[in-house]
Amino acid sequence: KFFDGKPILGKNKTFQGFFSGLIIGTTVGLVESAFFSYPLLFGLLLSLGALFGDLAGAFVKRRIGLAPGELLPVIDQIDFIIGAILFSFPLSLQILSWELILAVLIVTPPIHLLTNFAAYKLGLKNNPW
Repeated sequence: KFFDGKPILGKNKTFQGFFSGLIIGTTVGLVESAFFSYPLLFGLLLSLGALFGDLAGAFVKRRIGLAPGELLPVIDQIDFIIGAILFSFPLSLQILSWELILAVLIVTPPIHLLTNFAAYKLGLKNNPW
């Protein structure tokens, strides 16, 4: 628990999930680095940033009293993107254009919502967001 008496993160956040995400994300980064000449460090930083961005979103949700799994619009759709950009900065500026970063920020939220809804309909998630 945090000093305010609320949980630091939600019950759905685990070390296993964090490290699985890090391994999978870094592996994807390794494959991308072979095809797009990205430094391997870039994939690692993007993975770490996305994971810490997600944790930061969960932390904010606990502070404002939302239960794990409850929707916090916008934050739930971009926290991992902001984290990835911040963690990979300034390397991301050498590899990605501002236009691409802006496009990712615009396109990802609706894709995130649609894939979560599909996972809900398939019984893979407990809620549609």
